[in-house]
Amino acid sequence: MPVAELMRLGIVRTIVRWGAPILHNRAVSVTDFGPELQQLLADMFASNAAAHGAGLAAQQVGVDLAVFVYDCPDENWTRRTGVICNPRITLPEGSDRRLVTWDEGCLSLPGANIELARPDTATCTGQDQYGEPITITAGGVLGRCLQHETDHINGMVFGDRLPARRRKELQRAADRSAHQYPDDWPVSQIR
Repeated sequence: MPVAELMRLGIVRTIVRWGAPILHNRAVSVTDFGPELQQLLADMFASNAAAHGAGLAAQQVGVDLAVFVYDCPDENWTRRTGVICNPRITLPEGSDRRLVTWDEGCLSLPGANIELARPDTATCTGQDQYGEPITITAGGVLGRCLQHETDHINGMVFGDRLPARRRKELQRAADRSAHQYPDDWPVSQIR
């Protein structure tokens, strides 16, 4: 199904929170690109939009599959949308590697952001929603999103990249705003 169609057909699902085992284990490869995957992708786009996210991995809606959706600007502030199944990330090395420190958050830990340094660009390879090979190289929010969502596929939340003190600071920020995010968030936001 084309991305434009996926973006208008989904149903918002509850987003899984940090600490749930599914977020801390490597996802299972996508091998079936049929109707069930297409419905999952549509639901992921709807859930990401309802939560005002840049991207969302399948594990974040409780499905153990190596796929994520994205809807965010690249380094030129051009809105980009898409799907990457079975992602693999390549980051610049040596003199090409430039770190950028930005506030980063996660829909699975709503209401909390903290600065995190990541490479300014990333190349992500995998398959699109049809199972066709895809390669995306980007900077800006999309470059960070590619890295963040591929981390999810590999069983890592961005807090795992923080020192213990900063991780505690991030958790305190989430705790302070937890009352704004009910257990079924973002489903309850759209009623």
